[in-house]
Amino acid sequence: MLRTRVLTGCILGALLLLGLFLLPPFWAVLAFGAVFTLGAWEWAGCGGLRAPPARGAYTAAMALLLLLSWRWTDAPEHLTVLLSAACLWWVVAFLWLCFAPARHQRLLTLVCGAAVLAPAFVALARLQISQPGFGSAHGPPIVLWLVLMVCAADIGAYFAGRAFGQRKLAPRVSPGKTWEGALGGLAAVAVVAGCGAVYFGLSPGIIVAFGCGVGIFSVIGDLTESMFKRAAALKDSGTLLPGHGGLLDRIDSVTAAAPLYALGLFGSGVIA
Repeated sequence: MLRTRVLTGCILGALLLLGLFLLPPFWAVLAFGAVFTLGAWEWAGCGGLRAPPARGAYTAAMALLLLLSWRWTDAPEHLTVLLSAACLWWVVAFLWLCFAPARHQRLLTLVCGAAVLAPAFVALARLQISQPGFGSAHGPPIVLWLVLMVCAADIGAYFAGRAFGQRKLAPRVSPGKTWEGALGGLAAVAVVAGCGAVYFGLSPGIIVAFGCGVGIFSVIGDLTESMFKRAAALKDSGTLLPGHGGLLDRIDSVTAAAPLYALGLFGSGVIA
C-alpha cells in the first residue's frame, strides 16, 4: 500500500508540474476546471447521491457554477467578494467541526459542495494567470508555493504525529489526527513559507505568519471533508487514485487554503 501511495503521489506531482508550467493559460484553467468537476462527482456521493444520473446532474450543475464563477470574477472587486465569502464559509466550517460535527442533512451537504469547490477553483485559476505586483511572485510559481505549503502541512503532521502524537485533535471526525501532529505540520509550513518569501523577495516575518494561517485553513479543509465522509459512511471520497482514495481526498486541504491564500496575495498587491 505504501509503495502504491508513493507511486501515485509521484505521478500526481509530475502531472501537476507539467500542467502548471507547460500548459497555456487557457488550458491550465480548463484543467483546473476538470479537476474540480471530478471533485463535484465525488462530492455528490458524500451528499447521498448514488445513482449515476443524479450524480451526473449534480456534477453538470457544479460545472456550470464553476464557469459562472470564473466569468463573474473577471472584475477584481467580484473576486475579492467571492474569496472573502469563501473564507467566511471556512470559519463556519470550523465552528461546525467544533460544536456539531454529527449534524448533517443530505441537501445541506450538496449545497456545501458549492461553497467548497467553486471558490477554490476560482482561486487557483486566478493565481495561475496572475501577474506580478511587488516582488517577483506570479503565475505558476505562486500556485506551486501554495501546493508546497499544503504538502508541508500534511507531511509535517504525519511525521510529528507518529513521533509525538498523544492528544487527539478532532476525535469525533478524524481520530488519527493529533495536536502534536498539527503543530508539526505548521512548523513545516513556516519553513516553506519563509523560503518562498526569500525567493520571491517578500517580507519573511509577515509571510511566515500568513503561511501559518494558510496551514491552519488547510487542516480545517481536511477535517471538514472527513466530517462529510463520516456522515455519509464513506472511508474515501472515491477510488480514482490508487493508495489515496478519491480526488477530493487529495485536494481537500487545498479547497480551504486556496481562497485565503489568493485573498491575501491579491489583496496585498503581491500579485495582480
